[in-house]
Amino acid sequence: MNAATLSSNHFLVAIRRTSESLAAIGLALLVSAVLIFVAGENPLEAYPALIRGAFGDSFAWGNTLARTTPLIFTGLAVAFAFKCNLLNIGAEGQLYMGALASVLAGIYITGLPAVIHIPLVILLGFAAGALLGGFAGYLRAARGINEIISTIMLNFIAIFFVSYLVHGPIAEPPGFYHQTAQVEPSARLPILMQKSDLSISIILAVLIAFIVAYILWRTPFGLRLRAVGQSQETAKFSGIPVKGYVFGAMGISGGLAGLAGATEIIGSQYRLLDFFSPGYGFDGIAVAFLGRSDPIGVIFAAFLFAALRVGANQMQRETGLPTSLVVVIQGMVILFIMGVAIRHWLQARKQS
Repeated sequence: MNAATLSSNHFLVAIRRTSESLAAIGLALLVSAVLIFVAGENPLEAYPALIRGAFGDSFAWGNTLARTTPLIFTGLAVAFAFKCNLLNIGAEGQLYMGALASVLAGIYITGLPAVIHIPLVILLGFAAGALLGGFAGYLRAARGINEIISTIMLNFIAIFFVSYLVHGPIAEPPGFYHQTAQVEPSARLPILMQKSDLSISIILAVLIAFIVAYILWRTPFGLRLRAVGQSQETAKFSGIPVKGYVFGAMGISGGLAGLAGATEIIGSQYRLLDFFSPGYGFDGIAVAFLGRSDPIGVIFAAFLFAALRVGANQMQRETGLPTSLVVVIQGMVILFIMGVAIRHWLQARKQS
């Protein structure tokens, strides 16, 4: 079988799986419409309101894309670790550490031009997240501690450590609000759309997604990482340093989550607030799953989640439905996508 045939088959499989995912999403929205009707509202009014809230004008588009950015990064973080058969539950804590490093670099490093200051802040955000993720990877590789347990614990440590700092040591004087001072103008990302939070971080997120895809599928490192994820025993017999790849996968995963925190700080908020994240790290788990742990799929899954979240506000204002109902809709989407994924897994297992 030649390369052209393999490429064609891969394309056809991608088209089929995309069609199945879209059908699952449509069925999930249909079931959710029943729930909206039971709640006493008209789905034919609720869904258009949700769409207007997410895409009704340039302001809505800007906010939807702004919310997409951190979800791409946290989705990539979870997806990257999963390729090595690791489940990174700690993206939220890694996001907080990335935000902390970025805000400190943005406030206390001064006198640099933007062309140097911005990359430096982003790199420090990546490094801080990678440090926390890498520590969980070390515990798994060297001590055999399950990464699910360690990352959950590290979440609490990171989030409440940041909370402690913004309540005192790095709080903005006079300290009436639990927040830091704003980062220097030289550390702020350019805004793409006025009167919205959309910055060039969305371009960076998409670019990083393609880079991650290239690393996973086109480099020897990615091949070995996926081999470790498929079978550690087989990888060991092949001479692959399994422990090193476990450590590296968790470190890179944490760094990607750290980028979510960094770009939130220098792209929209410009300061660190107590509990500033609405749960981007935890949503990243669902985004990675919905995107089937594929970096490109993560982009579209993150966009869908962001649209649902942003559109919820408009839907609530127009119909009176609680915003929490959108979480139910998201859960329905995940549930139906999960059904498709499990079916594919069972088919693959039957054939093997």
